[in-house]
Amino acid sequence: MANTAVEDVDVEISVVLGKATMPINQLLKMGRGAVIELNAKLDDHAWIFANNKLIARGEIVVSGENVAISITETVNQ
Repeated sequence: MANTAVEDVDVEISVVLGKATMPINQLLKMGRGAVIELNAKLDDHAWIFANNKLIARGEIVVSGENVAISITETVNQ
């Protein structure tokens, strides 16, 4: 019965590939298909957050049309 309670808990997972800073008026002008240039390089790590807490780092993996993150390091809390 304990497993059922754990399986019903939602966790928000976020992956940050890079960051950008821009004026709000530029952001408001963006439409569908707009590209935001990030401060990341091709071999930079992605940061993986669970409920806004850093839990791991990883690398971007592309397989066909799918994009995923391969976890390379976990972060001890």
